[in-house]
Amino acid sequence: MTSWISRAGCAAMISLIGFGAGTALAQESTNRVATMTDWSVFAEAGSCWGVSAPKESVNTKDGQPVSVRRGDILLFVTYGKDMNGQISFSGGYPFAAGSTAKLEVDGTGYDMITDGEWAWSASAEDDATILAALKKGTTAVLTAHSGKGTQTQDTFSLRGFTAAMEEAAKQCS
Repeated sequence: MTSWISRAGCAAMISLIGFGAGTALAQESTNRVATMTDWSVFAEAGSCWGVSAPKESVNTKDGQPVSVRRGDILLFVTYGKDMNGQISFSGGYPFAAGSTAKLEVDGTGYDMITDGEWAWSASAEDDATILAALKKGTTAVLTAHSGKGTQTQDTFSLRGFTAAMEEAAKQCS
């Protein structure tokens, strides 16, 4: 799969950010340039990104709630060379092979391609459409399936999103 940014690049962002799954910022990072309500903005080496952890995560298997261990759960929007707001998601587990993740913004759905523990929109055009919806929205919900058959539903607040994206774009202009 061709992606706008590599999985290794996303993993590096997570280690720099220091988010824990479903929690607020766990440790300070020297490259954080702003915090806008529920979104943080980071800049490093020609890339800038807005990121947030979910406010709520629900895990189910066969329709029943289950307790599962997940790694970092983060929604990213990245700016930089050849990226003008790329949407990506780290689910904290390997997605089911051949599956897609569904991003819903205030009830409107968008499919995302999965690969390993990452999901991306399919194209720059999709990124632009999703970015516009996120800027107008109040809540984003990502639903996906793990390789072990667990369905996850992660709810992200969009409070501060537009201001964070404006700052991330400005940092990389």
